[in-house]
Amino acid sequence: MNARPIHFLLVEDDDGHADLVNLAMNENRVTNTLDRVCDGAEALAYVHARAPFADRQRPDVILLDLKLPKVDGLDVLAQLKADRGLRTIPVVILTTSAMEADRTKAYTRHANSYLVKPVDFTQFHTMIRDLNLYWSVWNQPPKNEC
Repeated sequence: MNARPIHFLLVEDDDGHADLVNLAMNENRVTNTLDRVCDGAEALAYVHARAPFADRQRPDVILLDLKLPKVDGLDVLAQLKADRGLRTIPVVILTTSAMEADRTKAYTRHANSYLVKPVDFTQFHTMIRDLNLYWSVWNQPPKNEC
């Protein structure tokens, strides 16, 4: 099991969805942290520690929406996985799209997981709780960054 808190980066343009993710993670009583950016350009600036994110903590897991302003989520994913310094960060697609084409594109670009946001609040809350616990407790990341 992981001995340290996990730092999540949420890339989500919908304030309501972001609030639900934050609420579900906070209710788990796990000491994980969550930062949020609102578009693909901010996500790339964040992971590359560019202004205004120069002092940011490197994320352990990225929760990435697909339909984003400025830079699409699939483009963000492709850029993350093409970068040797970033490709080991797990990327979980967290989207409303259940389209097979989107799922295939995400996995082709090396997404680590693809989750469709449930419409039902209770199911959404349960999914985020389980996601948080999986990455916090059960997942075994490499000890050294690649």
